[in-house]
Amino acid sequence: MENVQEVKVREIMTVRTAKIRHEASLHQAAELLALTRVSDLMVVDGEDNFFGVLSEGDILRSALPDVDEILAEGGSLETAFDIFVKKGKNLSELPITPLVIREPISVDPEDHVAKATTVLLEKQIHLLPVVKDGKLVGTVSRADVCGAVVGTI
Repeated sequence: MENVQEVKVREIMTVRTAKIRHEASLHQAAELLALTRVSDLMVVDGEDNFFGVLSEGDILRSALPDVDEILAEGGSLETAFDIFVKKGKNLSELPITPLVIREPISVDPEDHVAKATTVLLEKQIHLLPVVKDGKLVGTVSRADVCGAVVGTI
């Protein structure tokens, strides 16, 4: 690989990404997250145009009970978890679209790795979509950048 000071995102990005269609259910998304062990799914439409990002955190937050729900059921940690599981099951067949982060920060494959690194660190995120002409072409992660910086890629 060329000098790391000249490296473009396209040289270190992952092209096989975990992606899901925007009309999928939360159950399908949770299943894909469990299978792929990623924390963010790239969301595309029927023509493979980039639609947004679905994070596991957003799915979990949608099932979290609020304080009033917990107190109404007795206020214990066990009760809170029971409510959490029940809410999760009720969300299962709902579409992912309301939870998708639309127009998230993304990078172009021709961007310098320094740009991706800065965004990853400043925004405290672990994975960025790489988008070219509206199409998802890959992702770049902190691990990808680490590999480039220490010369393992």
